[in-house]
Amino acid sequence: MAIILALCGAALLAGGVWLLTHGGSAYYVIASVLFLVTALLLYRRKPEALAVYAALVVGTLIWALYEVGFDWWPLAARGDVVFILGALLLLPVVTRELGRRSVADALDGRHPTAPSALSGTGAMLSGSLVVAVAVAATSWFVDLHRTEGELPGVRTRVAGDAQGIPAGEWQAYGRTQGGQRWSPLADITPANVSDLEEAWQFHTGDKPQPGDPKETTFEVTPLKIGERLYLCTPHQSVIALNATTGEEVWRYDPRIQGELALQHLTCRGLAYQPPGAAPAAAAQPAPTQATAENPNAPAGTASELSAQGGLTAPQERRQSGAPTEGAPARQEGGAADPGLPVATASAETAVCDAKLFMPTADARLIALDPETGHVCSNFGGGDGQIDLWTNMPNVNPGSYYSTSPPIVMDNLVVVGGTVLDNVSTAEASGVIRAFDISTGQLVWNWDSGNPNETTPLPEGQTYTPNSPNSWSIMSADPQLGLVYVPLGNQPPDQWGANRSENVERYSSAVVALDIRTGQARWHFQTVHHDLWDYDVPAQASLIDLPINGETIPALVQPTKQGELFVLDRRTGQPVLPVTEKRAPGGAVAPDHTAPTQPVSQASFDPKALREKDMWGATMFDQLLCRIAFHSYRYDGRFTPPSLQGSIIYPGNFGVFNWGSVAVDPQRAVLFGTPAHLAFLSTLVPRPKDETLVVNQQKPEGALPALNENFGAPYAINLRPFTSVLGLPCQAPPWGNVAGVDLTTGETVWMHKNGTVRDAAPFPMIPFEMGVPNLGGPIMTAGGVAFLSGTLDYYVRGYDVTTGQELWRSRLPAGGQSTPMTYRGADGRQYLLVVAGGHGSLGTKRGDSVIAYALPKQ
Repeated sequence: MAIILALCGAALLAGGVWLLTHGGSAYYVIASVLFLVTALLLYRRKPEALAVYAALVVGTLIWALYEVGFDWWPLAARGDVVFILGALLLLPVVTRELGRRSVADALDGRHPTAPSALSGTGAMLSGSLVVAVAVAATSWFVDLHRTEGELPGVRTRVAGDAQGIPAGEWQAYGRTQGGQRWSPLADITPANVSDLEEAWQFHTGDKPQPGDPKETTFEVTPLKIGERLYLCTPHQSVIALNATTGEEVWRYDPRIQGELALQHLTCRGLAYQPPGAAPAAAAQPAPTQATAENPNAPAGTASELSAQGGLTAPQERRQSGAPTEGAPARQEGGAADPGLPVATASAETAVCDAKLFMPTADARLIALDPETGHVCSNFGGGDGQIDLWTNMPNVNPGSYYSTSPPIVMDNLVVVGGTVLDNVSTAEASGVIRAFDISTGQLVWNWDSGNPNETTPLPEGQTYTPNSPNSWSIMSADPQLGLVYVPLGNQPPDQWGANRSENVERYSSAVVALDIRTGQARWHFQTVHHDLWDYDVPAQASLIDLPINGETIPALVQPTKQGELFVLDRRTGQPVLPVTEKRAPGGAVAPDHTAPTQPVSQASFDPKALREKDMWGATMFDQLLCRIAFHSYRYDGRFTPPSLQGSIIYPGNFGVFNWGSVAVDPQRAVLFGTPAHLAFLSTLVPRPKDETLVVNQQKPEGALPALNENFGAPYAINLRPFTSVLGLPCQAPPWGNVAGVDLTTGETVWMHKNGTVRDAAPFPMIPFEMGVPNLGGPIMTAGGVAFLSGTLDYYVRGYDVTTGQELWRSRLPAGGQSTPMTYRGADGRQYLLVVAGGHGSLGTKRGDSVIAYALPKQ
C-alpha cells in the first residue's frame, strides 16, 4: 500500500505543481503531500498514517463540496480513488502491520498498539469514510441540473392538418413540409404507453461495405403513404413495406457509381409528390422580382433581362490545378459527369402520376413510382433522373450530393446538397435548385455566392464554387409560397479571411426563398462570420403561435450553438427577442471575428466552462483535464480557433443537429434534446499545399483527406475535448430532454437523458448520466414524445407535460434517426424506429426497422 500511495502522491505532485503555477487549484499539491506522508508513515509502520489519510478524506470532501456541491458525478470523480484507498487501509492485513514493532520501536522499548477500523486512528479514518458515504448518499437524491415544471395544455385547437395530410400518414420528413414532427394521432397516451410492444421487425440487408466512409449512417425517417412505408438505406436502396405487417413490397437499387469521394454516406429520407399534379406553371424562365432582399431588381422576365444586359456573370471560378497529395481530382467546367449510371438502365419504367424522389450519393435525383418502384419515364428527359452535377464547378464524384430529402411544392422539387467539409477551397457550389416535377427541367437556381440572379444558368457556365450549402432539411409554407433553407458555412469552416460579401451575408443563415422565382424574400443570420462550423443544421419547424392575443405564423430554428430563434416566417423578424452580445476577438491574422453574436430569448446556451467543471473517471484523469483546460485558449462562447488550440463550447456536434426539435401546434410547446459537448479546434499551418498535415496517411480509394483544407493557409485539427480514458473532460450531463413554452421562450422542464451503457470506451453499469443525442424527437396529440437517438440503444417514450420517461425498449443497434408514427390498416397507431447506428459516433451498426403498437384488443 505504501508504494501505491507514494506513486499516487508523486503523480499528483507533478501535475498539481504545474496546475498551481498556471492559476489552477492548490488541492492537488496539498493532496500529494498527504499521500506521500501517509506512504512514509505506512512504510515506518506508524498508526498515525491512518490519521493523516483521514485528514486527506475530510479535506477532499470539503474541497469537493466547495467546488460542486451535492452533484454526484463531480463528487465521485474527486473522491473515488481517495475513498477506495482509504477503505483498503482499514483492512486487517494493513492495520496489523501498524502494530508490529519496528527496529526503532524495539530500541526505544515501545510496544505500539495496532489500530482497527473501530479503534485508534483506524476509527478516525472510518469516521471520515462514513461522512463521505453520507454526503454521497445525499447527492444521489439531489439533481442540480434538473428543472421541474409542467408545459401548458391545449391552447389552440387545430382543425385538421394545415397542409392536408391525413392524420394517419407521414408524407414528408417532418410529417409535413412544415417540419413539426407532430402527429394528430392520440391513441398512445401517458396512461398506456408502457404497454407498447414490438409488432414487427424488418431487416434491410444493408451492411457495411469495403470503401465506406467512416460516417456511414442509417438516418432515415420513413414515409407512410396509403398502406405503404417508404425508406432508403445508407447504400441508397429504396424499399417499400406493408405498413401493417412489415413485409417487403418492392425494392429499387440505383446502382451507385463506385469510387466516390464521400465524407458521409447516408439517406435521411425521400420526398413525395401526390398524384394529380398539373404541369408546373413556372416551367418557363422565372421572372426576377424586387424583394426585401433584392429591392433594386429590374422588372421583366429572365430572357428580357438577358437581352438588356441585366444578368450578373457568375464569379470567377477558382482553378484547382493538379490534384495534391490526398486531395481528390476535380473536373472543371459545367459539364455533367459522364460516368453517372442511368436510372432506367437496370429497372422497369412507368409513366408516373405520383412520384417518390430519391437523392443519391453520386448526385442524381431519381423519380420512382410509389406503387411499383419503377423509374418514372416522364421525368428527367425520359431517363427518370436529374444529374445534379450539371453546371457545377470542381466536379469530383461523391464530393457533392443531397443527403437530405428535397422539398416538393407547387409542382416543383427543390434540391440542396452537401459539399466536402474542410477538404479544400475548390469544392462544388451550395446552389439551391428547383426542377419541374413533370419534366425535370430546371426552373430556377439560387446561389448564395450570386444571390440576385436566379434564372437557369446557361450551358457552359458554372455556379459559384464553395458557396454556403444546405446539407440539412428544408421546410416550406405553401400558403406563403416560401421555402425555408438552412445554410451552412463556406469551407474551410474555421478560416474565413477570404470570404466574399455574399458569403459573409448568407453563411449560417436561414433563408426564405420565393417558390415561384427562387428570389430570397428574407434571411436571418444565426452566427456572424462563422469560424466554428456552426452551420444551421436543422429543419425549421413552422407553427402558428398565440402571443398577446394575436396568432403569429412563426418559424422555430434550432442551432448548433443552442439558440432557438423564433421568427415571423413572413418577414424573418424575431417573435421572441434576439439580442447581440459581445463576443471574444483575437482570430489569427488576417482573419477576424465578429464583435457581437445573436442570442435568443429561447436559448440552451451553456454556462461558460470553468476549471472546476473538468471531470474524469478518477482524480488523475480529472487533473489532466484541468491541465488541458489551462493549456488551451478559452474565452467563453465563440472563442476563435487558434494556433495554440481553442476550446469550442458548445462544439460543432451541436446543442441541436439535423434531428431538429418537435413542436405541438395545439399546445404551442417544443420538445428538444439539447446536448453540450466541448471540442478542441487547432489551426495547423500548411508548409506546402500538396502535403498532409493532420492526416497520417492518404485515405483509401477516393475517400477525401478531411480537415486538410487544401488551398488554405491552415488545416484544422478538430476533435472532442476528452480525457485519456476517452470520456468528456467536462462534467455530465452531456445530453438532456427539455420542454419549452414557445410563447415565452421559457424552458419549463429539463432532465438529463440516457445512460452510458453503450457509450463508454469500456463496459460500464448503465448509469443515468445524460448522453448526447443524434436524431430527432417526435410528439403526438396523445401527449407522448418519442426519441431513439441517444448514444445508448433505446427508444424511449416521455410525458410531454412533465418530461418524465414513461417507457423504453432496447434496440439492436444505435437508433440515430428520427422515429415516426402512423395508423395501420388494422386501425392501430404504430411507432416506427430505425436502428442502424452511426459511424462517427461509434454506435453499433445494424439494418433494423422496428414497429411498435399497443396490444390488439
